[in-house]
Amino acid sequence: MEVKNMTKQPNKLINEKSPYLLQHAYNPVHWYPWCEEAFEIAKKDNKPIFLSIGYSTCHWCHVMEQESFEDEEIAKILNEHFIAIKVDREERPDLDHIYMEVCQALTGSGGWPLSIFMTPEMKPFFAGTYFPKETMHNRIGFKELLNIIILKWKTAKTDIIESADEITRIIRLSLTNLQPETLDKYILEKTFNALELAFDKEYGGFGREPKFPTPHTLLFLLRYGVNFKSNKAIQMVEKTLIQMYKGGIFDHIGYGFSRYSVDEKWLVPHFEKMLYDNALLMLAYAEMYQITKKPIFKEITEKIITFVLRDLMNKEGAFYTAIDADSEGVEGKYYTWTFDELKQVLNHEELNYLINYYNVSEYGNFEGRNILNLIHQNDCNILDNDYIKFIRHKLFEERKKRIPPHLDDKILTNLNALMIVALAYVGRIFRDNNLINYAENTFTFILNNLMTSNYRLYARYRDGEVKYLGYLEDYAYLIWALNELFLSTSKEEYLDLSHKLYDTVMKYFKDMVGGFYHTSKDSEKLIVRIKPLYDGALPSANSVMTMNLLQLAEITDNSCMAIKARDQFHYFSGSLNYQPTAYTHMLSAYMYYKATKRKIVIVTYKNNPHLTAILNEYYKKYLPFTTLIVLYKEDIPNSSYFNDYANIDKEIAMFMCENYNCDEPIYELDTIIQEIKKL
Repeated sequence: MEVKNMTKQPNKLINEKSPYLLQHAYNPVHWYPWCEEAFEIAKKDNKPIFLSIGYSTCHWCHVMEQESFEDEEIAKILNEHFIAIKVDREERPDLDHIYMEVCQALTGSGGWPLSIFMTPEMKPFFAGTYFPKETMHNRIGFKELLNIIILKWKTAKTDIIESADEITRIIRLSLTNLQPETLDKYILEKTFNALELAFDKEYGGFGREPKFPTPHTLLFLLRYGVNFKSNKAIQMVEKTLIQMYKGGIFDHIGYGFSRYSVDEKWLVPHFEKMLYDNALLMLAYAEMYQITKKPIFKEITEKIITFVLRDLMNKEGAFYTAIDADSEGVEGKYYTWTFDELKQVLNHEELNYLINYYNVSEYGNFEGRNILNLIHQNDCNILDNDYIKFIRHKLFEERKKRIPPHLDDKILTNLNALMIVALAYVGRIFRDNNLINYAENTFTFILNNLMTSNYRLYARYRDGEVKYLGYLEDYAYLIWALNELFLSTSKEEYLDLSHKLYDTVMKYFKDMVGGFYHTSKDSEKLIVRIKPLYDGALPSANSVMTMNLLQLAEITDNSCMAIKARDQFHYFSGSLNYQPTAYTHMLSAYMYYKATKRKIVIVTYKNNPHLTAILNEYYKKYLPFTTLIVLYKEDIPNSSYFNDYANIDKEIAMFMCENYNCDEPIYELDTIIQEIKKL
């Protein structure tokens, strides 16, 4: 990891491993990492704390650094009057969750960089996001804000302390005082109706700009469409996925999706690429392919896979976190083209084809440069042809000569687990064992580097260092990943580990009143211990844990886990009723809980050639409420879960149950395939 201004004296961030903190290690600001020393000095010196939270691929974090944190004048003010603390939100999501709640409560909005002023007791009294150095466009400047706070701290400190105490009290109350109620029996329909009302019929997505992919909302709609026989729900997803791919939010040269679009057409992205967006979009596009059988959705899924394996996977099989939006200090420079640059790479015929295919012009569509896009194309013209592949390859090779954006190369447990989910799941659908092998390799990395012998997880690995006790999302996503690995490989050790991690969650994270805490009971004590529910850029850890309970209940016939999932719905019912579209992954779990479910168990020998034909037929179908388990007769005698199938003396057998009512087993291959075709 390179750091800037190495001729200057580094601050205390120089000893950290976080790429984000290292970006600030040579700022003239005397940054501290989040540590006891910082708070002790703040108390001793009677100084307020300035807490800045961001991440290494955040564009506006870079802007605020350039304008303020690299500025000697600002640094002098901060160093004399404040204790300044830098936090990487991806390493410390516990702090980010809490203080983002504060910012949204005080200002009505949030984002990064997150700027918090607080007492030495961690209690906030002022919050915001990006501030320019000087006041401009009715936005207070950072220098003016600092001077106001300095004056208030000197002249009205008692008022500030009282305000901080009250803000903390309200935040604690709002995050912990949940009021369970009866869950609206029409909540799924109401969620769909709200999404339909917000749906952009012309360009897909929901609401106006900026537009985010929110894949878990798309996955909710696909399940709703099947469960409620709503073609409209499926069409909304199809329109959104096609328009996103056609827009500039998709990198048409190197592949992969950017974080979001600043316009309603999906044309101009915020160019950073996140591992989690691409993992979740793999699921959405693969499921859309299952439903529609349209080759374009498989092609897009495979392009996402190409991107993540090529650009985000390390040699040990783990995945990096993100790629920056900026290169050479300019947002999008790496990904966009001037007309002259294209003329230098392509001949006249190739350039003319590119102009028509990707809507290129001499004037460009983004600050004089071109974002390649297919927005003008008819949907039937967007499948790749050999000629555009040839042109794309030339541009890709030329682009590789540019200075690339910064790569955040830390390895996060929760995001790697999500990538395991995507690879294992898509590998099943596409009948691609290579993808499943990649998923297994990623898990091996986590097992060897981020999991202890007593099934505790760490959250982050970088440069040989593991750090931070795992958060709820680390466990929730890894349990999900292990369940998918079991369903993809039939290896029972994955199911065993899933249960071991579940036991850890119950011991360290469960609140017996209801819900799961974000941090373990032996973690650092903060101003509040929250239970994350909001399905934002990522599905929340409580939502994922709820679905895990239902999935494990279905796989192992453990009704106690289904009851625990039901308790989750009751405990969070007040929030779900109030704003259901904010919790679409939790509502996908609820839909699964309420739906008519089917379980299919196939028992056979390993390497039975007939099994391939059965699985190929099964995975042609989109069956989100059906669980298919393949058991191998060689393994069943040692099974902890499936001993009931030990005495099957046929070459192959299929057991099918629906809502816990089971049909007679089927032993004939042709009949098995015919029954699967009927599903």
